[in-house]
Amino acid sequence: MSMTDAAFEGANRRAAAKKASFPAVVSVHYDSRIARVVIALASGLELAFSPKHAQGLENALPADLVEIEITPSGLGIHFPRLDADLYLPALLEGFLGSKHWMASEMGKVGGAATTEAKASAARQNGKLGGRPKGSKNAIAA
Repeated sequence: MSMTDAAFEGANRRAAAKKASFPAVVSVHYDSRIARVVIALASGLELAFSPKHAQGLENALPADLVEIEITPSGLGIHFPRLDADLYLPALLEGFLGSKHWMASEMGKVGGAATTEAKASAARQNGKLGGRPKGSKNAIAA
């Protein structure tokens, strides 16, 4: 697939607009004392987040986080030892991963929740015999 000059110029205009609307990353490091990635922005704002809550970093060891690079646009950070990237505009909007990954993380939290209503429903289901046993002839989906 070849890119036309018009498409190339359009992409450059969109990139310039995005870069103008978000402050660039000026420094980034992993602070092992607080177990957080710390990003300093050109606006003076500093962001810190736990790698455990970011897609691609969730299983990282502190040694994997020692080396962090700022992308040439200044709108992203790259973790070479993990081959993982995070995009600053998405971070500022509260997204630490793709929509699918974020949904799965929220599902884990919701599934782990314990409430009286959930416990009551489990007791009621237990009185009915619990989950049905799988059929020997059932085909795995």
